[in-house]
Amino acid sequence: MANIIDGKEIAKQVRREVRQKAAQFAKAHGRAPGLAVILVGDDPASCIYVSNKQKACEKVGIAGQTLRLPEKTSTEELIDEIERLNRDPATDGILVQLPLPRHIDEKAALDHILPIKDVDGLHPDNAGRLLSGRALLEPCTPRGCMELLKRSGIPIAGKNAVVIGRSALVGKPAALMLLRENATVTLCHSKTAELKQYTSMADIVIAATGKPGLIKGEMLKPGCALIDVGINRLADGSICGDADYDSAVQVAGWITPVPGGVGPMTIAMLLDNTLIAAEAQNA
Repeated sequence: MANIIDGKEIAKQVRREVRQKAAQFAKAHGRAPGLAVILVGDDPASCIYVSNKQKACEKVGIAGQTLRLPEKTSTEELIDEIERLNRDPATDGILVQLPLPRHIDEKAALDHILPIKDVDGLHPDNAGRLLSGRALLEPCTPRGCMELLKRSGIPIAGKNAVVIGRSALVGKPAALMLLRENATVTLCHSKTAELKQYTSMADIVIAATGKPGLIKGEMLKPGCALIDVGINRLADGSICGDADYDSAVQVAGWITPVPGGVGPMTIAMLLDNTLIAAEAQNA
């Protein structure tokens, strides 16, 4: 039976650290670190996510503001808002809540965020810095995965790691972060044949596919660490991850639950990234 990695508790540890550093920043600079979140439209899930981020900011002493733009906002109007925040010295971090309405050019908008204010770590400059080992701001979810491993005392160096999913948001940066920690990394995806032959040899598995129940216990190496990034809503309204939890928990040595695993860490890393961005801009 696997040890349960409590993402809520580890996220609390991170938030306590951020709260202390935010207080020190405020004392030194006469203001709190500032995070601006832009929400375009009224997608219910996005509204909940943004509200949670706002509440998290308040709890750690970060000045969070939510800018709500109408659904019909154009790409140019969104870019104008981003440019205004780029010029605002009290805004240290900028996050555009995704997904955006389909008529907006997402890449064009995100590329206008100043890299030093890009707390999502998605700007091409930050992606390149991660690849070259010089990243300041890294994507929040894979960074949260790494913190879960490290703070749970799970060895990484010299271990075989499999990342399932190749998105720029999770899969690719997670693979790079594992490499940086001296793991031997295999990156799998939807076209990978015989996925089991890779997962069955892995000491660490990070699943980020968006396919509920994809990873079965029989596919895992006994005693491995399974980090489940997936958040999938089923027909009955319940939420599950990319792993078949009931079978995986019988084989893995460590496992993250869904919900309560990676999710809380994503917001905790966003808060920490905001602080990093503030300190870098006010050094």
